[in-house]
Amino acid sequence: MNVRTVITSLNNPQIKNLALLQKKAKARKEQGLFVVEGIKMFEEARDLGLLVKSYLSESFYQEKLKTSDFFTGLNFEVVSDQIFKQITDTMTPQGIMGTVKRPVYNLDSILSKPNSFLLILEDIRDPGNLGTMIRTAEGAGVTGIILNSSCADILQPKVVRATMGSIYRVPYYLAEDFTAILNMLKDEGFKLYAAHLSGHLYDQEGSFLGKCGLLIGNEAHGLKEETSAMADYLIKIPMEGKVESLNAAIAAAILMYEAARQRRKK
Repeated sequence: MNVRTVITSLNNPQIKNLALLQKKAKARKEQGLFVVEGIKMFEEARDLGLLVKSYLSESFYQEKLKTSDFFTGLNFEVVSDQIFKQITDTMTPQGIMGTVKRPVYNLDSILSKPNSFLLILEDIRDPGNLGTMIRTAEGAGVTGIILNSSCADILQPKVVRATMGSIYRVPYYLAEDFTAILNMLKDEGFKLYAAHLSGHLYDQEGSFLGKCGLLIGNEAHGLKEETSAMADYLIKIPMEGKVESLNAAIAAAILMYEAARQRRKK
């Protein structure tokens, strides 16, 4: 392999754009790209044909030179270890990041899936929570995710990392008019279940059959009153002791898996 030029400046146009994609949702949308880090996310994007360009730390590059087929067909740049550490978004970087094509999903195709099971999120602000919900949604058999415009950007690095690859596989749709989408779902025959402290216990058999959507609200404040009012059912998780509520991602996981359990028994 030819000797590669090593990028050694933060002012390099490619490095500046990489940093822009990591920090700005607007840039991700305009360029149709987002950034992934780590070998697992890199390999999945590569296998799916979504990888656009890769950036390798100099030490990672030297190590991979021992693997003859790693670079086959790979469009990449080598970055000095010092610069790589400054542009990474992780505490312990693995030495590889890449730009990936931003997925675009059609709402009609999400809603038309047989026996659709949706996770519907309002004002989820914490990137770790959002990424965990996406990962859990895949495991629980959720067929699509709908987010309102106040949620954390689904393609920011912390969200993407927390999905552990589920971002590539779970269809999602950003609802600019959240209320209109909820009305559309009701018109399409979806039953909407809202996680709510004033709700009824959720674990009655047959609750989550057919086309349904599970509404999860903001970590601190829950769902807005007007959103809760649109739900067909308000549900809550039974609590022991003095605990009033759970972390939003944990609550979502419990409810998604209860729904999955009931739907498997159908």
